[in-house]
Amino acid sequence: MNQTMDLHAPSDAVDAIVAALLECGVVASEADVRRVAPISGGVSCDVYRVDLTDRTVCVKRALPRLRVAAVWEAPVERAAFEVLWLRKAQASGLSVPEVLAWLPERNMFVMQWFDPPAHPVWKAELLAGTVDTGFAAGVGAALAAIHNATAFDDAVARDFASDDLFRQLRISPYLDASAAAHPDLAGRIGAIAARLAETRIALVHGDVSPKNILHGPQGPVILDAECAWYGDPAFDAAFCLTHLLLKSLQRKSPAMLVAFDALAGAWLGAVRWEDPAALSRRTAPLLAALLLARVDGKSPVEYLDDPARDFVRRFAREALASPVGDDADLATLRRNWSQCMAA
Repeated sequence: MNQTMDLHAPSDAVDAIVAALLECGVVASEADVRRVAPISGGVSCDVYRVDLTDRTVCVKRALPRLRVAAVWEAPVERAAFEVLWLRKAQASGLSVPEVLAWLPERNMFVMQWFDPPAHPVWKAELLAGTVDTGFAAGVGAALAAIHNATAFDDAVARDFASDDLFRQLRISPYLDASAAAHPDLAGRIGAIAARLAETRIALVHGDVSPKNILHGPQGPVILDAECAWYGDPAFDAAFCLTHLLLKSLQRKSPAMLVAFDALAGAWLGAVRWEDPAALSRRTAPLLAALLLARVDGKSPVEYLDDPARDFVRRFAREALASPVGDDADLATLRRNWSQCMAA
């Protein structure tokens, strides 16, 4: 090992990363690796910033067990779907990290590094109260672009036949777990989960959260696609819009709801694969179920206090139990949320 290296990661991790970089040809010798530093915040992967003599790269390795309080395991082979999604998204015109090398036997890949000062994490901005509605619209437009580009594409569907993985990473820990926590709503949530699992329309990222989006100079940069799946694009929008509602509550910020409108409007306004009104009606109950999952599922958000969690729980339960059911659309749900916040 290069004795001049400035190490901030465990030695075994450094050894594995250096060996991988040599193996895939990203570096020619150990001396080319100057520093290896872990990136905090992830629950499903080890992520490292690696400073080389001529540039900085990012190395990501999937974990077999996620870092959450509940037991949550997932196959490390999901890294392969993330690499495929990144390459497909880049080909579709989205701004994503370029994959520089892929080592399937290690479930590890090397990708482009984005300088943090020029690419702040969207979640950090939102939690600080900084709301850029134009950027939110850009996120919605980016989602529509990848969904439109892959809608009803048999080849993409074959490449992303990751149904079991999506169930393990999303349906089970979010929808099934919240149904178990609220048995009186289990039938309703179960029906939403079943429809989600059975819908085959387009390529889904699966984790469109503000923590996985960088606010780049040219617009959103989307990261972390290890939940990629060919299924219902409603999930991507619902997953992200859920976070805007939760942060509007945490910040007591009407501006966050304007961002909700901007993202939803840009996404629905660019839809070409189905009737946008029908899509909005399908997305709304899924969003309500995900709201409940973010307080009572396996991955609850960390920034809400108990009164806020109770508010989310009451709102989501009422939305899911509402007799109007699937006739409610995103605009209706957002309006009801705003009225409940004001009350």
